[in-house]
Amino acid sequence: MSETRRFPANQHMDDHFDWWNFLPMGLLHLALIGIWWTGFTWTSVILCVFLYAARVFGITAGYHRYFSHRGYKTSRVFQFMLAFLGATAMQKGPLWWAAKHREHHRDADEPEDSHSPRQYGVFDAHIGWVYREARSNPDMDLIKDFSKYPELRWIEKHQYAPGIILALVCFAIGGWSGLFVGWLLSTILVYHATFTINSLNHMIGRQRYLTGDDSRNNWFLALVSMGEGWHNNHHYYPATARNGFFWWEIDTTYYILLGFKKLGLVWDLRQPPKTILANEKAPTQKIIDKCAVYIAEGFSAERISANIRERWEGSHVMDDLRNHARDTWTAAENYLAEIELPEFPSAEELKARAHKQFKIRHEGLDRAIERAQDMLRRSVAHRLIEQARSEPAPA
Repeated sequence: MSETRRFPANQHMDDHFDWWNFLPMGLLHLALIGIWWTGFTWTSVILCVFLYAARVFGITAGYHRYFSHRGYKTSRVFQFMLAFLGATAMQKGPLWWAAKHREHHRDADEPEDSHSPRQYGVFDAHIGWVYREARSNPDMDLIKDFSKYPELRWIEKHQYAPGIILALVCFAIGGWSGLFVGWLLSTILVYHATFTINSLNHMIGRQRYLTGDDSRNNWFLALVSMGEGWHNNHHYYPATARNGFFWWEIDTTYYILLGFKKLGLVWDLRQPPKTILANEKAPTQKIIDKCAVYIAEGFSAERISANIRERWEGSHVMDDLRNHARDTWTAAENYLAEIELPEFPSAEELKARAHKQFKIRHEGLDRAIERAQDMLRRSVAHRLIEQARSEPAPA
């Protein structure tokens, strides 16, 4: 991992893995062996299934679509209930969760993205990032709209209390099997159902929209996460109450929200506009640049410039470049712009790199490929000129 990676609010913090803080999570997983002795009962299995669905909903509808993206409106009372339900999943408080998620959308799959598999690998994207100080501390200024509520700050301060209370309720209802199967097993399943959105959903699946990041649509992850697996849809247009944009994209969270809307508990469920559904929104320059940077990074400017120098050494081209470089930097740049660079990747090689990563055909991607070619050429030219200028003039 590069030591130069930046985390805007936490530059002074250490990014090492904190095994001590990871211990409770590891013990929770290890404790699953207790099911060997408690066994399964109908009560505990029903508890497990119900609590899995309820707490995934608490994360997806509450922490994610409401607190992170304000995809719909609700009352202050139901807002608290969503926060409490989400906190029973033992994934920290709603303010921490939403702030980190807003960071994710701001920096998706860039070095500042705390849980990008592109940048940090599958384990860190899935769970490891939570136990690295530099990446686990959010910019709380991003969540000022909800941190003003004292009841939400109370849940944030006592973030594990709802989960512990739920564990005691499960024990009272189903005994040890209710605790280990009903509460513990469902907790672990909820962990990994939601964690896969950060990890696998940025690795496996299809892209319908050009977003500049690695977000994918994955029908299987959408099923287990109650709709979150339509992740490329979500990254293209986050400000909506639904992730499944089309009728065939199953989004259980959204269906439940529709039911709550009929009951008057939520309202103003935001929808993706027709231009979004038709993929007619032009990609922003930021998206074009993000794609271009990734495409260009697939080729080593250092290696290319070294190969070019080797090809040119002893030729008039290298001598001309040295003369221009000793004159002015601009003169050397203009000279290189007018000649063909050997060993430089072809347009087809850049396209292959782009289409391998961004599995989509889009006019915006063509622009990104052109931008990547220009960026790479400038980077190679910079190295060639810098080296030419550093060489002593002939006697």
